[in-house]
Amino acid sequence: MGLSSIDVVQQVLFGIFLLIYMFTVVGNILIIIIVTVESKLCSPMYFFLRNLSLTEIFYISVTVPRMLKDLLDHDKCISFIECATQLYFFCFLGTTECFTLAIMAYDRYVAICSPLLYTSIMTRTLCLRFVIGTFLSAILLSIGQITFVFSLPFCGLNKIDHFFCDLLPVVNLICADTYTNEITILLYGFLVIFTPFVLILVSYIKILAAVLNISNTAGQKKALSTCVSHLTVVGIFFSTTFFIYARPKKMSQFDGNKYVSIFYSILIPLLNPIIYCLRNTEVKQSMRKLLRLCY
Repeated sequence: MGLSSIDVVQQVLFGIFLLIYMFTVVGNILIIIIVTVESKLCSPMYFFLRNLSLTEIFYISVTVPRMLKDLLDHDKCISFIECATQLYFFCFLGTTECFTLAIMAYDRYVAICSPLLYTSIMTRTLCLRFVIGTFLSAILLSIGQITFVFSLPFCGLNKIDHFFCDLLPVVNLICADTYTNEITILLYGFLVIFTPFVLILVSYIKILAAVLNISNTAGQKKALSTCVSHLTVVGIFFSTTFFIYARPKKMSQFDGNKYVSIFYSILIPLLNPIIYCLRNTEVKQSMRKLLRLCY
């Protein structure tokens, strides 16, 4: 059903979301290039940032291109297989992002709380294991969730009150009792949203305690400056996902969930390169250097 049925509004939304999509893809590609070519950005923090940017490109590409097509097309039908595929990749990439943000918090914890042991703990092998483990966990969890949802009967109403095939709007179309399904969504949310959030929270509590033990103010500011960008992304992403998935009940028509979904599905991938480029001094310096070489 999309975000609006008014033609003029749909045209305006098409222009806005097309610009957002273009800026998001270009911005995240720029971060990937900078981290790859700049030798001083070879630390684990930037390794995970590059993986986060790559995830964001695919994450927004799951929803926005299809939404742009629907904003210009009166026929907004999507097949059963296409809907299942879109929902799978959305869950897979969303899960990957949650786990990646948790790993980045752990990286900051080791860097600030155990700086002398940082290089020996955060080895290249461990970083690769983190990334591979994140992808494998996301694949398995998403397959399990999507298989369970789409194995149930769908009949009658076939209108999804959303701009993409999100989990709860699709569950609304199931004809059978969805109580068990809602429990599995809660469990899924606990594993992929709540658990990473708790790990992030614990990491930053320990980081704060370590920072408070630093005697000089300059040292405290320097330590916290490496965390501000990550904390900003975490705050926006998890606050909106908690709002949607922490209450997996049958949704009423036009309850506003699809508008909240814009934040974590579209705006977060856009904010990622903006936040990291504006708040991170090393990234800004590397970007200026790259632009000078280009011109």
